[in-house]
Amino acid sequence: MKSRAMKGRAMSSRTMRSRTLQLVPTLALAIGLSAQVPSAQIHAQQAPEYGPSTGTLVVAGGGPLNGTGIFERFIELGGGAEDGRFVIVPTAGGNYDEDGNLRVYDEASVLRSWRDRGLRHVSMLHTHDPAISGTQGFVAELERATAVWFIGGRQWNIVDSYAGTRTYDEFHNVLERGGVIGGSSAGATIQGEYLVRGDTRGPQIMMTDEVDHQLGFEFLRNVGIDQHINTRNRWDDLIPVIEQKPHLLGIGLSEGTAIVVTRDTFEVIGKWMVAVHDNTRAHQPWEKPYFVLAPGDVYDMKARRIVVPVD
Repeated sequence: MKSRAMKGRAMSSRTMRSRTLQLVPTLALAIGLSAQVPSAQIHAQQAPEYGPSTGTLVVAGGGPLNGTGIFERFIELGGGAEDGRFVIVPTAGGNYDEDGNLRVYDEASVLRSWRDRGLRHVSMLHTHDPAISGTQGFVAELERATAVWFIGGRQWNIVDSYAGTRTYDEFHNVLERGGVIGGSSAGATIQGEYLVRGDTRGPQIMMTDEVDHQLGFEFLRNVGIDQHINTRNRWDDLIPVIEQKPHLLGIGLSEGTAIVVTRDTFEVIGKWMVAVHDNTRAHQPWEKPYFVLAPGDVYDMKARRIVVPVD
């Protein structure tokens, strides 16, 4: 597959109601997070550097999500079970089986759990062929969608099917309309700028030399996203990525845990912890080069600070 340039896909800004945010120190964090910075309100009116200008992202770390509130938040952001129009993308599960045969997804099986959650308008979107993903008929449901969810698997499969196509553009258009894009595991990593674990030889390779599998879909820019960091002991795995790509903010997600991204801030929801790899933060030689956030914490990626809302 030829390399596809996806940089510079600008999304039109929309006016969003801003709320005043007050930056506060968090004692539980390592050195450097307690420094005072200007209020996030100062840059709230500017174009975001990380998240989308409009719309919301739900980025989940894999594992069981039922009972965490993550699906409920996604459905609410997507317009609700009655009125929202949801598109589910299973493509990360693989375009071909182990024998090289084309994988066929059963729509009823893919959508069963979503229909069990009460969704009235939900459809599956999948193809192995980028030529198909560039056609009007394929994107028809996506053009009306208020929400898209990427199921887990291997993130490079999503790239192979949709990168540089009309479908890719329509994913971004969902956000421009004020919708939500979510995903878990591989469906989390694909949302970042750098495609962590994008190597087709195996997920143990953090940084691939396969040029077609180095770039994610950039819903969340200037970020590399890892998942399953707790049960698979991946807490430190983003360290070499940030060392080689210091402009990135690294986000590692535990299972059953998600971040909800609005412009340049995110809130942690779910069961457990999120690791933030920020190479601008001072730390001692014996300390890890990342810190952790818990459910309820809010983080400003642009200011690189913990924030709390002021009522």
